[in-house]
Amino acid sequence: MSKKNTHVSETPATQMLRAHKVEFTEHPYDYVEHGGTGESARQLGLDEHAVVKTLVMQDQDARPLIVLMHGDRKVSTKNLARQIGAKSVEPCKPEVANRHSGYLVGGTSPFGTRKDMPVFIEESILALPRIAINGGRRGFLVQIDPQACVRLLGARPVQCALAE
Repeated sequence: MSKKNTHVSETPATQMLRAHKVEFTEHPYDYVEHGGTGESARQLGLDEHAVVKTLVMQDQDARPLIVLMHGDRKVSTKNLARQIGAKSVEPCKPEVANRHSGYLVGGTSPFGTRKDMPVFIEESILALPRIAINGGRRGFLVQIDPQACVRLLGARPVQCALAE
């Protein structure tokens, strides 16, 4: 049976989106360990550039932050640190990211996180008409207007993308 039209049970992310009346569509897919955005884009027939990764990182004082990045790009942590006024930025270890977000790595959504964290979004994402972003569970993306990230999360635009 195709998973295309199956409803996925609520997550903290979808609860937050519904509570704020954000329109979204649900897109379940078969999660593949280390498959990344390339795998989800392939299964769902999406452009990987419009599939947005939610990355939990930390600054030099171990303060957590979230970076939203195109699926086909990497984060320049040097450029990011410079733009947000930090000495350095690095990815959190998976168990630390899980503690901060309340989500398993591979299923991290910027919506409905356990802790409030500053959110930074690659500026060019905001120019896209729609994005696919994790809905709070492995194997589950939601498509939304990228401006919802600014409205709901106060996401601040940055320019820190590197080609994969």
